[in-house]
Amino acid sequence: MAADIAEELKNLDATLTGIETVLDVEGLRRRAADLEQEASDPDLWSDQDRAQVVTRRLSSVRGDISRVEGLRDRLDNIMTAFELEDDDLISEATGQLPSLAKDISTLEVRTLLSGEYDERDAIVQLSAGAGGVDAADWTAMLLRMYLRWAERHGYGTEVYDSSEAEEAGLKSATFLVKAPYAYGTLRSEHGVHRLVRISPFDNQNRRQTSFAGVEITPVVELSDHVDIDDKDLRVDIFRSSGPGGQGVNTTDSAVRITHLQTGIVVTCQNERSQLQNKAAAMVVLQAKLLERRRAEEAAEKQRLTGGPQDVSFGSQIRNYVLHPYQMVKDLRTEVETSNTGGVLDGEIDDFIDAEVRWRRSAESGSR
Repeated sequence: MAADIAEELKNLDATLTGIETVLDVEGLRRRAADLEQEASDPDLWSDQDRAQVVTRRLSSVRGDISRVEGLRDRLDNIMTAFELEDDDLISEATGQLPSLAKDISTLEVRTLLSGEYDERDAIVQLSAGAGGVDAADWTAMLLRMYLRWAERHGYGTEVYDSSEAEEAGLKSATFLVKAPYAYGTLRSEHGVHRLVRISPFDNQNRRQTSFAGVEITPVVELSDHVDIDDKDLRVDIFRSSGPGGQGVNTTDSAVRITHLQTGIVVTCQNERSQLQNKAAAMVVLQAKLLERRRAEEAAEKQRLTGGPQDVSFGSQIRNYVLHPYQMVKDLRTEVETSNTGGVLDGEIDDFIDAEVRWRRSAESGSR
């Protein structure tokens, strides 16, 4: 076996062993057994919300066990191929090494997601910033980018609301990403995203800079106790706008909820039923209130401990340049690529993985 391949296999084995230790595979198996027993209780299904939480957690734990065991099997098979010194097996194993290394690295990133809400589903809200019609078009491009990213991973999504701009694109959009650790994975996408390109809306073909905001919040669970008094809400009903199926745009089914104490406003108009739209809007409102509470607690802790203040809030975190050259660059991690088409089609894993590592390093350094 070549020395460089032997060293790579040694490093992969060490990394995977570390992952197994952090995830505590035996502990996961015990947790899966407990959840399976809980899921088999017929009385559980009398509470649909609780049943969904249990089954989702069971699916997540089983998925973690399957991923770790699958990677260990693949690594063992490759190491065995080299030990047997069979040229055909070695050739096949060598070809499998890059994908195995990438998959181990991806799972290693998962082990860094240890925040309080990291394992939750994520609510993503996009909003057009400075840049006029180009900013609205940029917001629509970002919506497509994130939905394509989720589709590539087989993650479920549900668009709660999208508000069309007058000329093109979107003023705003809100959608749910349903996947284990969706919030922890995506939360570093929170911030301002900047696009530079030749504007397709400028008949003089001038270069335009536009901005869009991305806000990531975790989905509220039953244990979070976000109490909302009906007296603190103003609920407005109106007719849905934009594209929709038969009946969606012909009835007053869209719902806008204003939380009077905080001024938070959420809208849902993509369901046919007013009740469904109100329920979805309440999910988003609860998530926003939970995130507000978390931010207030973090700010108070930072004030008491005299920790460093984040002075970059509101500035762009990533630049997407389509003219005069092709480049997407994250300003925090320095990760960059000239494959702008791939990025806008949802190939953002390299950015996300680097962000998770960067965030974990920043959090560790602030303690």
